Amino acid sequence: LALNPWDVVLCISGTIISCENAIVVVVIFYTPAFRAPMFLLIGSLATADLLAGVGLILHFAFVYFIPSEAVNLLTVGLLVTSFTASVSSLLTITIDRYLSLYNALTYYSERTVTRTYIMLILTWGASICYGLLPVMGWNCLKEPSACSIVKPLTKNHLIILSASFLTVFAVMLQLYVQICRIVCRHAHQIAVQRHFLASSHYVTTRKGIATLAVMLGTFASCWLPFAVYGLLGDCSSPALYTYATLLPATYNSMLNPIIYAFRNQEIQKMLWAVCCGCFSSMLPFRSRSPSDV
Repeated sequence: LALNPWDVVLCISGTIISCENAIVVVVIFYTPAFRAPMFLLIGSLATADLLAGVGLILHFAFVYFIPSEAVNLLTVGLLVTSFTASVSSLLTITIDRYLSLYNALTYYSERTVTRTYIMLILTWGASICYGLLPVMGWNCLKEPSACSIVKPLTKNHLIILSASFLTVFAVMLQLYVQICRIVCRHAHQIAVQRHFLASSHYVTTRKGIATLAVMLGTFASCWLPFAVYGLLGDCSSPALYTYATLLPATYNSMLNPIIYAFRNQEIQKMLWAVCCGCFSSMLPFRSRSPSDV
């Protein structure tokens, strides 16, 4: 096949995604202190994005060097699984942050750990089921007219995925609105109790809302174009539009480690320890609530 520049860009994106998220996975996996529910969810997100990056690399390699329909189905299934798990992990992180504020007094309990494991099982169970559909026969290899903008996924399969992404976005939007209300109320209560100036209350509230806006805005700007085009496009649509909407979606997996992992102070300390050759030394660790990051 003639080398498609878009595929090259996607492969490069996959390499960067893999490297970034591999660092997060290794740090969380090999640090016993990172076993709190918050870090388990961040680890799930990083694992999903890592698999997405590997999937992009494998897809490029198998399309241009080892062309095979069976292998193509496997790599597409891996990409569907990993991207679905990534989006679902973002939803679980949002739910966890909302509950850490709404039920602050009971957040640090065994029930929270149990709830976290249940969310992880549901996230990965549903994602694997979505990814197995093309492998199990729900593909358009025998009926090209049923193909979606992403071959060999069928139009119906992509509609389900796109609708799921839009539903996740709607739920996240609602949860972030509730989080903003709780943050504003807490900031106002603290300002009144400690006799802070109104400007301090305004700065604290604005900073919290700005952080939430970055998180939700990044997800929306990366995934919404592809989700909407997945609903509207079909097999006759120009491939250029598919690449132009799919590439920003991959950038979400590139930005997730920066937003959700590298901003965390404990992960920052561990990364600095590794860079300085002090991995064996134990640094002071303070467990933080998801609402702090």
